[in-house]
Amino acid sequence: MSGTSTDIEAVDAANTALYDAIERGDLEALSGMWLGEGADDPADPEGGEGEHGVRVVHPGWPVLTGRGEVLRSYALIMANTDYVQFFLTDTEISVLGDTALVSCTENILSGGPAEEDGSAGPLVGGLVVATNVFRRTAGGEWKLWSHHGSPVLVEQDEDGPGEDESDLGQGDIEL
Repeated sequence: MSGTSTDIEAVDAANTALYDAIERGDLEALSGMWLGEGADDPADPEGGEGEHGVRVVHPGWPVLTGRGEVLRSYALIMANTDYVQFFLTDTEISVLGDTALVSCTENILSGGPAEEDGSAGPLVGGLVVATNVFRRTAGGEWKLWSHHGSPVLVEQDEDGPGEDESDLGQGDIEL
């Protein structure tokens, strides 16, 4: 980790808040975490749009640019996900001036709708390697500038984990 411990702690807190907001399905809180919320921020003269605007790449999605597209994508994800929980591992934080880079592995557990009998719906696990770029605003807050997530394919034998993994199919996920 590079940067002052105070900056690293602040960036770590901002990064954690991002995932907490997604887990809660709190689009309002998530919106406040991205650059461009304050129109008079000299660190973001385009209000999250344009050449220096915010960007996101969700696994399997094209690049989305601008606050409107980014926030719509999260609204869509939240509306179609009944349950999601992130366990972040391998987190590395670097701070250089007013820019911070966070890389981590998102160990994701998500679920669909509840069963007819009221029991929990099926749970699915996955791994995503993520890069989050933050910028410090004129007010000293760390705001997201970019998020990029790439899926990690962990292969699994048809008979289950622990078997010969040389013949495993691509796309099978094992946690």
